[in-house]
Amino acid sequence: MLSRKLSFDLLESWLRRNPDIVGLKRDGVSVFRELALFQDYHGLPAFKNELVDFMSKIRGNRIKFESEKLVLTAGATPANEILMFCLADPGDAFILPTPYYPGFDRDLKWRTGVEIVPMHCSSSNGFRITSSALEQAYQQAQKLNLNVKGVLVTNPSNPLGITMTKTELNHLVNFAIDKGIHIISDEIYSGTVFDSPKFVSIMEVVNDRSFDNNATILNRIHVVYSLSKDLGVPGFRVGMIYSNNEIVVAAATKMSSFGLVSSQTQYLLANLLSDKKFTLKYMEETQRRLKRRKEMLVSGLRNAGIRCLKSNAGLFCWVDMRHLLSSVSFEAEKEVWKRILYEVGLNISPGSSCHCSEPGWFRMCFANMSEDTLQVAMKRMKAFTESTKVSAVNGRSNNCIQQQSVTGANYSTLGGGGSIAKWIFQLSSCEL
Repeated sequence: MLSRKLSFDLLESWLRRNPDIVGLKRDGVSVFRELALFQDYHGLPAFKNELVDFMSKIRGNRIKFESEKLVLTAGATPANEILMFCLADPGDAFILPTPYYPGFDRDLKWRTGVEIVPMHCSSSNGFRITSSALEQAYQQAQKLNLNVKGVLVTNPSNPLGITMTKTELNHLVNFAIDKGIHIISDEIYSGTVFDSPKFVSIMEVVNDRSFDNNATILNRIHVVYSLSKDLGVPGFRVGMIYSNNEIVVAAATKMSSFGLVSSQTQYLLANLLSDKKFTLKYMEETQRRLKRRKEMLVSGLRNAGIRCLKSNAGLFCWVDMRHLLSSVSFEAEKEVWKRILYEVGLNISPGSSCHCSEPGWFRMCFANMSEDTLQVAMKRMKAFTESTKVSAVNGRSNNCIQQQSVTGANYSTLGGGGSIAKWIFQLSSCEL
């Protein structure tokens, strides 16, 4: 799981200044009994009100969210799964632009029986969504006799680290209207935008437009959000579904009882989010730190002869290492990934795990390590690329890759044996 430790010192400082809240007290009087003995699966009203207010502020108050349209879940993972259960039957399909978060193969499919139809985006336009790509994916689903129930996007994107443009969002809305399908917008990284352009939510685009039947499209747009990334508390397991569809809200609320957010967690976070001065400072400082860390990564990789997709959000960069492949193939991509993992000691995600259609792209996180560690990582990457170039010049590039063996010295910590490597490679393609 990607967790952000970048601004944890700010959270710890707030907790030290508010011992009563940590001790489950209100005005010096314990509220432990009322929190421990009963929980309304609709959620604590105070927390839901603070959460929708926080979401609005992240979006520049251009959208007003209503707490009664919000369903609390134990993180974004069950939120996405619940929406699959609500919107699709087993065997139905959702279109997802590639590259996409590898965990969606688990979150959306394993228990629901829903199929994923990839919409292949290209590096030629920066992996942007186009009307033609949406239509191609839809036609592919038709050929496979799959009933498409919607499109799911992550905005900002994991793994690309970019925000969707209004043009893309309008393509998406037009497509949903034309096909009569749903849109799920996973916006768990909306507060991580550290550079222009600003974040634009799907809700903002719809509100800015007028339709013949505005309520119809509004009822088919659903937002997923979480505090795991923006607030940096993935262990608290706080997610949510926001929808204008009363039937979806009612069904999702009942289903959320399988994974509730504890009353104690809601109480603590309601108080934290009500401190507007702190949350403003926290978000501004976090975005400043993210931007600095991202610039360190991009500069270090550039020094190693590696380019990145231009990004403005998220906790990672989409890194172009196509020139390091021995051939234009996913097998060659896997070999480069193995070398970086075992020789360089860096755990990055190969593009194939994100269903990227072009070999040689990798996702590299910059928010889960200290600046000193990041500098060490960049020095190792530079040494790696230089050694790779030398091997290529000497005509030994392919041999160097093929000679990597699970039984070799670099793999000794895994216990040796080729069978171990197989399950490691399988797990690498599905984040836990």
